[in-house]
Amino acid sequence: MLLSEILGAKGRMVHTCTPEDTLADVVDLMVGHNIGSLVVLKEGEMVGIITERDLLRASAATRGSLEHTRVHERMTRCPIVASPSDDLPDVMGVMTERRIRHLPVVEQGRLVGIISIGDLVKAQHDELCRENHYLKSYIQS
Repeated sequence: MLLSEILGAKGRMVHTCTPEDTLADVVDLMVGHNIGSLVVLKEGEMVGIITERDLLRASAATRGSLEHTRVHERMTRCPIVASPSDDLPDVMGVMTERRIRHLPVVEQGRLVGIISIGDLVKAQHDELCRENHYLKSYIQS
């Protein structure tokens, strides 16, 4: 299964923020959209990603209000990205090896979606259930 198929099923909506937003703004966006990361855009170009893990590290390091820390201070710059033509097992391997839970999907330098480890697990589960159903049907016929 390709990432393009997963994006087709889940949608290509990507929630974003800017490098100048505060971490408090990021928390509000993540909670409001029930998501675990935001892609950081500057003038329409992806410059990084900010995740729940980044927020936890910032909170532990500062012990102060997140309203005084900007995204550019805590974001991951030059994040690892995937392509819509990448295969599910390969992407799962990269995400597992690099301990990444959210992966921007880029095509010809343009952001076209984002994939979470949960999206990949769901897609793999659905595929295994389909295969199981077809095998049972074959055996019973």
